[in-house]
Amino acid sequence: MTDFTLHDETTAPEQSVPFLADSKKSFGRIPGLHATMAEAPGLLEGYKKLHELLLNSSFDKDELTVVWQTINVEHKCHYCVPAHTGIAKKMKVDDAIIDALRDGTLLPTEHLEALRTFTLEMVRERGEVSDTTVQAFLDAGYTKQQVLEVVLAIAQKVMSNYTNHLAQTPIDEANQKYAWEGTIVSPV
Repeated sequence: MTDFTLHDETTAPEQSVPFLADSKKSFGRIPGLHATMAEAPGLLEGYKKLHELLLNSSFDKDELTVVWQTINVEHKCHYCVPAHTGIAKKMKVDDAIIDALRDGTLLPTEHLEALRTFTLEMVRERGEVSDTTVQAFLDAGYTKQQVLEVVLAIAQKVMSNYTNHLAQTPIDEANQKYAWEGTIVSPV
């Protein structure tokens, strides 16, 4: 396995330093994912920008959690599932939603389950979903904007999930209590 450096402001490429400083200010520490991504400043910048765009998307906190964790679980990301569990808890997402996503059980509402189903199909089919699939998502109360915001989330999660697979990024101490084995297969 290739070793990747967990950078800080003293070891990172110059272009990554401001992004790491921002992470430290926001989190009180530099998350391992950001420390790893700092090797490629454009990757770190792009990831952080996509994260900001998703936080400002039309999805609420529960829907964002469903989209992010659906992708993380499907990609079996050992780092992002615990990280987004911690994020969801800070966002005060109901534990029933968090647990269902981690355990691969049904979500508490049909509306959220429709979001997971659509997101999973988008990931599994690499965006080549049928008109019927898109219409079922729209019929569940979502919008065309949200169809495309799922694409945005997939782009962000590919960046983080693939980085973590390559680097075997260690789980941050704050999220170790949410460690996840990646053996769950979603019910959809």
